[in-house]
Amino acid sequence: MSNQNFIDYVKLYCRSGNGGAGSSHFFRTRSNPRGGPDGGDGGRGGHIILKGNRNVWTLLKHRLNRHVRAGHGSPGGPSRSTGANGADKYLEVPLGTLAYDAQTGELLAEVLDHDAEVILLPGGKGGKGNSNFATSTNQAPQYAQPGIQGIETEVILELKVLADVGLVGFPNAGKSTLLAAISAAKPKIADYAFTTMVPSLGIVSYRDDKSFVMADIPGIIENAHLGKGLGIRFLRHIERNSVLLYMVPCDADDIKKDYEILRNELIQFNPELIDKEHILGLSKADLIDEEIKSWLIQELPETVSIVFFSAVTGEGISELKDKIWGLLHNNN
Repeated sequence: MSNQNFIDYVKLYCRSGNGGAGSSHFFRTRSNPRGGPDGGDGGRGGHIILKGNRNVWTLLKHRLNRHVRAGHGSPGGPSRSTGANGADKYLEVPLGTLAYDAQTGELLAEVLDHDAEVILLPGGKGGKGNSNFATSTNQAPQYAQPGIQGIETEVILELKVLADVGLVGFPNAGKSTLLAAISAAKPKIADYAFTTMVPSLGIVSYRDDKSFVMADIPGIIENAHLGKGLGIRFLRHIERNSVLLYMVPCDADDIKKDYEILRNELIQFNPELIDKEHILGLSKADLIDEEIKSWLIQELPETVSIVFFSAVTGEGISELKDKIWGLLHNNN
């Protein structure tokens, strides 16, 4: 997935279909020139429907086609025939997509499961034909209902990446290196800040053919929650991860301070993240010896689970996977 193709926010102009008008028709034959009302109902207007697709990772397709219209319902006909429904319009979206009303900010829909279908904007109901309004006192009603108009509004689609584990750290903390080492993902890796400009997902194999999904979130810097650096553009992707792996390299100047800054940025962005299960992973562990590791553990908070690992040598990777799996399945 190229940087240019990863789109996680689009605004669409959407219009669901109008309902068809009911028919005002009377049954007429040579033998029965004064037959009763037999006008049918109009068909409903087409819905605009979001459909989850686990094989879609971006909203790019919808950026290229921002006008979405469903079909109108057909009018009713004689002999109580109902008009055809308008064609529904399906929008395939990645899992984790939310839809908001652009004017009010109201959450309209959320798609979390593959093949799940959620009506974003319902089509208008078809009008009732005059056959529905016949009574003992009005046996020849001329009235038939018009169809109800569809909904026309601007909708915002926003993607929040779904993953079991989210990697959180400053630029160059080794997140992309870890993901590349333990999964089939191929994130861009280089020795400069903000190498990762889009979230990358990888499937990590575990024991007995088990697996979990890990997401490399673009690097965070201090005051990211205020929009600094990549800002809140990617912080929202962290909200959907079941477990967070905070990553700080062992050669950092102040590991405890870096960890506290990362925690603060997430909490400032969304206070509910303070309760999310997490691990502190100290990367590049091959650069230090056991004595330094013992000293670092004494300096770090006792409340956080700590794992030393090296994506280059493989040190601590099995322990890291075990801890992640334990948290994911409440076996920590």
